[in-house]
Amino acid sequence: MWLLVLLLVGATQYLTQYRATRWDHTLWAVIYPINGDNSAVTTQYIAGLTPENFESLGQFFSEEAKLYSLPLAEPVTFKLAPPVKVAPPPLPQQPFKVYEVMLWSLKLRYWAWRHDSHHGPRADIRMFLVYHDPAITQSLEHSVGLSKGMLGVVNAFAAKKQSGMNNVVIAHELLHTVGATDKYDLATNQPIYPDGYAEPERPNRYPQRFAEIMGGRIPLSQEAAEMPHNLDFTLIGPLTAREINWRK
Repeated sequence: MWLLVLLLVGATQYLTQYRATRWDHTLWAVIYPINGDNSAVTTQYIAGLTPENFESLGQFFSEEAKLYSLPLAEPVTFKLAPPVKVAPPPLPQQPFKVYEVMLWSLKLRYWAWRHDSHHGPRADIRMFLVYHDPAITQSLEHSVGLSKGMLGVVNAFAAKKQSGMNNVVIAHELLHTVGATDKYDLATNQPIYPDGYAEPERPNRYPQRFAEIMGGRIPLSQEAAEMPHNLDFTLIGPLTAREINWRK
């Protein structure tokens, strides 16, 4: 019985992602804010969020799509849902065990279904943003994006000056939901040459001017890279475009 259920769930997820990545219609990405530390600063920041905070995301996908001649003016549109009051299930502790990750993925998808606060058209992609007061949390845990279920959990800072970087992480994890893979070394966080570089063919390789969005950082040297301040300093490279079906 359970095997049949898993097969049906798997088939449904495959068809959902297949239809989404045909790119014959605009995908609805809904953003769900979550207070990750219950601080007054985070509460106030979430209360002040508006759709304008995420406009650069829609612009980024539209501008990048033009470069690959995608016949869709607005590949992804972003909507802001009311805050979610319940935190998502935490990631398993590293080193990850396969069965723990599988169980966590199932729990996360069930949690997302139980706590969907959006009222409107059904979301194609759900991005849950867990905000933290930077005065309390200086280093954020990893964010994740899942193609199974097409949802992501992004840890973000509740600070206006960090909103550009938050949007970079949102775009990165959203691209995971439609099939893109990481293009950086998990041990060092360094972008992997050439696919993790925005401009791998530059005569002077370093420093790079932009970050390939799935490379995550702007390479400054072979050993150093920095997080882009906003999406103006990022682009979608050819391999990522191929993975999400923007090019053959």
